[in-house]
Amino acid sequence: MKQRRIAPELKEQILGRIKNDGVSVSQAAADHGVNPTTIYEWLKAGIESGPSYAERSRLKRENLDLKLLVGEMTLRLSEAQKKR
Repeated sequence: MKQRRIAPELKEQILGRIKNDGVSVSQAAADHGVNPTTIYEWLKAGIESGPSYAERSRLKRENLDLKLLVGEMTLRLSEAQKKR
């Protein structure tokens, strides 16, 4: 069987449909003429590579901001309940 190269743009489009639009792997594979096993390999490779250092730092900052927001909201709710 002859292997063909999938353009990176098409690969990103296929993965985007699966991750963002909820399209099943089998449906995306059928729509684009790609073997489902190939798509699963792409997904696996993305998971193994993990986020970059910059992405990890951004997520840590976002997580901290959200924790601070939750703490602030908890304090406000607690104060409001004490005033009753």
